[in-house]
Amino acid sequence: MTRSNFEPVKLGVIGLGRFGRLHALTAAGLAEAELVGLVARRQASLDSLAAELPGVPGWTNLDRALEESSAEAWIVACTTAAHVAVTRRLLDAGKKVLLEKPVADNLAEARSLAALVRPDSANLMLGHIVLFNSEFQQLRSEVLKRGPIVHVDCVRHRPASIVQQFQGENPLHATMVHDLYAAQVLLDRAEPVHFSAQYHRTAEGAIDLALAQLKWGTGAVSSFAASYLTPAGMPPRGFDRMEVFGADWSARISPNPRPIEVWGRQAEWPLGLEIRAGQSGATGMMAEELRCFCRVVRELEPVPAGATYADALQVQSWMERLDACAK
Repeated sequence: MTRSNFEPVKLGVIGLGRFGRLHALTAAGLAEAELVGLVARRQASLDSLAAELPGVPGWTNLDRALEESSAEAWIVACTTAAHVAVTRRLLDAGKKVLLEKPVADNLAEARSLAALVRPDSANLMLGHIVLFNSEFQQLRSEVLKRGPIVHVDCVRHRPASIVQQFQGENPLHATMVHDLYAAQVLLDRAEPVHFSAQYHRTAEGAIDLALAQLKWGTGAVSSFAASYLTPAGMPPRGFDRMEVFGADWSARISPNPRPIEVWGRQAEWPLGLEIRAGQSGATGMMAEELRCFCRVVRELEPVPAGATYADALQVQSWMERLDACAK
């Protein structure tokens, strides 16, 4: 099969929270895919998408969905606690899977899927939309063109309200993880030789700031900051910035929020992430991620760097080591 006669991939989506909903709407807007099934824990979640996705069947039972759906590949966007069990069921059934990060809550559980994943990870691709962000893609091209990295500095701040809204959520696991994957790709999957990390906690003991440092055998050093500290007056999804320094060159990207601002009674940032999905089509990093997954399903290209099962295990091991340092 060639790209010119690409047969749309029949996709299903499991989990209809914020990101699962975006996956479903994005998949429905792609020429490369046909959305043929939705799975959620509650019927209300399926009903809430019925008007936007008319005719797409839904189930609240995964086994029934596998029996009755025509989906050949599935996007898993349910809760992290259910990732391994759901993915194991899909892989056992011979389906190809796009699994939202992280694989699991811990490295040992993530490794339990190893026997089911092909050596090239062709049946399991990890979902990391940051890797498909247009600014990051260009940054990676600049790194390849300009030479070795000396320093990477990553900043990813989110609203302070998250501390109360999602109690117990660690910014290292929920936000810094994106930059760890980006650094993994920029440093060509090399294993760091030094790990250090620190946490700041609120008066109640919640982690609202994570700092981390990695060093590689080449001498390259990377620093990371991830927090729940931005006040209500800032963009609703905080802000991200990455700076890279090499010998006689440097580069900076600021992928969040996207550079469109609207002013009425107050400032608004309507495109916090590079994601647009809906009846008029789908564009941005999630659309590119799903297009890539469709090509992987059709065996037109391999799973890209940063999105293989081995990549996921490597970054999950980094997070465990950094968490141990911070404690």
